[in-house]
Amino acid sequence: MGQTQKIALITGGSRGLGKNAALRLAQKGTNIILTYLTQQDEANKVVAEIEALGQKAVALQLDVADVKSFDSFTEQVLQVLQDNWGTDKFDFLVNNAGIGATIPIADATEEAFDNLMDVHFKGVYFLTQKALPLLNDGGRIINLSTGTTRFCVPGYSMYASMKGAIETFTKYLAKELGSRGITANVLAPGAIETDFNNAAIRNNPQVKGFLASQTALGRVGEAEDIGGIIAFLCSEDARWINAQRIEASGGMFL
Repeated sequence: MGQTQKIALITGGSRGLGKNAALRLAQKGTNIILTYLTQQDEANKVVAEIEALGQKAVALQLDVADVKSFDSFTEQVLQVLQDNWGTDKFDFLVNNAGIGATIPIADATEEAFDNLMDVHFKGVYFLTQKALPLLNDGGRIINLSTGTTRFCVPGYSMYASMKGAIETFTKYLAKELGSRGITANVLAPGAIETDFNNAAIRNNPQVKGFLASQTALGRVGEAEDIGGIIAFLCSEDARWINAQRIEASGGMFL
């Protein structure tokens, strides 16, 4: 495959950070397979935007919490790769899909814990495992984490703990896949104004104002601040960055 025919698989690509990453990668000549949970119309709009940029894109439904569905999902990915690009491999895996929840430790339930665990750690772990035979040597894995593994925001104990597990897992991926020339890195956004976690930041001017005041650049982040970093990490220029946690927060809580 030539330089222009790289293919990325992005989970949760129908909106927010995943959508922006898909568009930025497409602008740089990458073809996209994106997944959505329920927002099929939104996903199809992203596909149309990518095609308008001159790249091919396909949207597939995936529940990252449902590990038992991963075998059939992997078969779907293989079919899409064959049908669209005549290959059985892709180059970049971006584990972006996620859900938000603000739950104080005192109010935590086992059900909420298991739900977050399935989406943010167990699902990522086993989806990555299933993707390894389909990932080209010299490929990239980018796992999304959060600024809240470094600084603490009350209510994020479960979410941040699972993202902490992802940060450790990423180092092990880098170690075990290095012989294949595959890098694995973590991107940890700070506070971002998207519809994540019921648009907790966007819908609360007081919270937004406080977070902006605690950020060196004086505002909260936007999806557009993050997508280009994912595209960079997939570029040839980033080939020597490996096993790193890159925080993109505008300088929060310094």
